Amino acid sequence: MTKSVLLNILKKKEFCKATTLILLIYGFFSCSKSVAPPEPIYPLPSEKQLAWHELEMYAFIHFTTNTFTDLEWGYGDEDPNVFNPGPEFDPNQWAKVIKDAGLKGIVFTCKHHDGFALWPSKYTEHSVKNSRWMNGKGDVVRAVSDACKKYGLKFGVYLSPWDRNRADYGSPSYVEYYRNQLKEVFTLYEPVFEMWFDGANGGDGYYGGAKEKREINTGYYNWPETIDLVEELEPEIILFSDFGPDVRWCGNEEGYAGDPNWSMINKDSIEKKLITGKEKKAYLNKGRPYGTSFIPAEVDVSIRPGWFYHANEDTQVKSPEELFDIYLTSVGRGSNLILNIPPDRRGLIHENDVASLLKWKELINERFASNLVGQGKISVSSYRGGKDTYSAQKMVDENKDTYWATDDGVQKGIIEIEFPEDKKISYLLIQEYIRLGQRVKQFNVEAWEEDKWVEVGNGATIGYKRIVRLNSPKLTKKIRINILDSKTCPLISNIEIY
Repeated sequence: MTKSVLLNILKKKEFCKATTLILLIYGFFSCSKSVAPPEPIYPLPSEKQLAWHELEMYAFIHFTTNTFTDLEWGYGDEDPNVFNPGPEFDPNQWAKVIKDAGLKGIVFTCKHHDGFALWPSKYTEHSVKNSRWMNGKGDVVRAVSDACKKYGLKFGVYLSPWDRNRADYGSPSYVEYYRNQLKEVFTLYEPVFEMWFDGANGGDGYYGGAKEKREINTGYYNWPETIDLVEELEPEIILFSDFGPDVRWCGNEEGYAGDPNWSMINKDSIEKKLITGKEKKAYLNKGRPYGTSFIPAEVDVSIRPGWFYHANEDTQVKSPEELFDIYLTSVGRGSNLILNIPPDRRGLIHENDVASLLKWKELINERFASNLVGQGKISVSSYRGGKDTYSAQKMVDENKDTYWATDDGVQKGIIEIEFPEDKKISYLLIQEYIRLGQRVKQFNVEAWEEDKWVEVGNGATIGYKRIVRLNSPKLTKKIRINILDSKTCPLISNIEIY
């Protein structure tokens, strides 16, 4: 019973005072009755996945013997002396540039497929300890880890499971060797926020002089045991591979997540190779709305055509506008972006890369400088139980733990923002409250033009974050977001307008 209905009853003289009192008590108790929060829709993100999402962007650093041999994949027969950065070598420069570009961390290639260890590993001779660089006393991993600490960046590691140098690759002793190196790195250079497991495993290699092709089966590494080892060493670590367990590949190295981009997949479909090839890439790119595991996508792409530095690519560095487009199709589609930035033979991030990165940061700052949402009045088609706890204001209160929600069974909704005067709008940023599960399946954005609503943008999923670039900048007094379909009642925690 609503308060308005109750007051109408009170106006009718035929009701006695006792009846009126009973109705008054009943009515006000029913009006103040609490409304249950929405039920979660599983699977849900873990706390460490939520923390990972908030990083949004970080760097990948590929730097090893390949930098000096001009290769992408070393064969494993490199003379350690080929690794010889100049006296300018400075991971602090890397960290400063990365920090200034707005990235939150570095994942470093401690060991690539060639097996060359960039720290003085006691388990192999194919290591920086046998390089003429710094008379064998250098430790690149230490230098990068320390630089991250100095500039307040997260530090992550990549240790290729494939090792084209090792004579015992393919045998049980190599798996023991690989795990020993993991223990070494995680003990010497903690903390580590992310561990990258590469999908490249097995093929041609030097293999201690055998110079042959070696195939491995899917169970060779005994990944569950290896993952348990890593999580024991670093309980809060995020583990990346094609299919997780924490973060998955986005299915391409071109800089875009799918639309839709569901954070859920059916892990067994990939792990058991029920889906392969192009179908697998498409599956990982878009995920599944009713997948059984919450494993969000990470978008990996290089600022250059290659992953390692090559002088002939100095003029092929992605422009600030290209990087901005990648930002919109990665972070702006609910994924995290890991952008590869390869240092050159001096041991520095090249001037061309630096210029592009810093200008890219300027573009982001300029285009998202002033959130207009606070200048307008926000309203919704309905909200859960009519309770302020779930009202429109919860999308603009700058509190990530509050959200607008509809009643159970209401899978559509309209969010409208009206301004006192025309505003020029180019971008909308929308975030779901994914602690209770990813929900929205389809939405669009409309602007008020010439006394009617005109569609100016649309998308499938929202997830952790969705940035919609309008078809063209719009001068409008009203804008609205239409939730057209949702797995269950939608929950929106944040809206920003630029």
